[in-house]
Amino acid sequence: MAETKDKIIQKILITQPRPESDRSPYFSLSRKFNVELDFHPFIKLEPISAKEFRKQKIEIQNYTAVIFTSRNAIDHFFRICEEMKINVSQDTKYFCITEAVALYLQKFILYRKRKVFYGNDGTNKSMFDAINKHKGNEKFLYVCSEDQQDNEICNWLKTNNCEFSLAFMYRTQSNDVKEILLKNEYDVICFYTPSGVKSLFDNLPEFKQNGTIIGAFGNNTLKALEDAGVKLEIVAPQPHIPSMISALEKFLAAHFKKK
Repeated sequence: MAETKDKIIQKILITQPRPESDRSPYFSLSRKFNVELDFHPFIKLEPISAKEFRKQKIEIQNYTAVIFTSRNAIDHFFRICEEMKINVSQDTKYFCITEAVALYLQKFILYRKRKVFYGNDGTNKSMFDAINKHKGNEKFLYVCSEDQQDNEICNWLKTNNCEFSLAFMYRTQSNDVKEILLKNEYDVICFYTPSGVKSLFDNLPEFKQNGTIIGAFGNNTLKALEDAGVKLEIVAPQPHIPSMISALEKFLAAHFKKK
């Protein structure tokens, strides 16, 4: 088992849905370090209908580039396009936060015939580098949650004089996970969105860390946890640590002791 200076790491809570594939690297991680992984999504997504979206007065066809920071954003973008019977131009450029998000586009487009770019290490900065190389005179549509846009992305687009609009296509709600948190003692809890952090305190307003190791994916998630006074020990993305999986693996490996 993996150990820290104070405790043995046995049980890890992943605040996302359980992966559909048994080949998920999460399960490889569990076997490698002999730790138990529980998956419980802390948030649920509510789609914004085409009728609601029209109130934003965004003409999707007028944008030449789309920014995606999650697979959820991709799902809802193409859902809205289908509901509104919009044919997205084959010349549209797509800028994605990671290669994994970029590859997810294959579910909706002929990947090789489109222009798809992504950051090298999963950070906003690396995505900005990709945008900077190809932005030209593009008009950007940043697809995001109604209550979870990344201010760093918005500020960068403004600072670099990019023409852009925010397209709210879904919203987040906290799941009821109070019983899960009260019945289980987790050594590590990993968060992926600011909304997931909000859900924690919606469920347990008096939450105390009490030695629980906390992981954060993304700058906004990190900030939400720090603002809540939570100490972080696992952070992604970082150079050479593009995902929560790789961050967890590095953390566990550093504390692994052979019997």
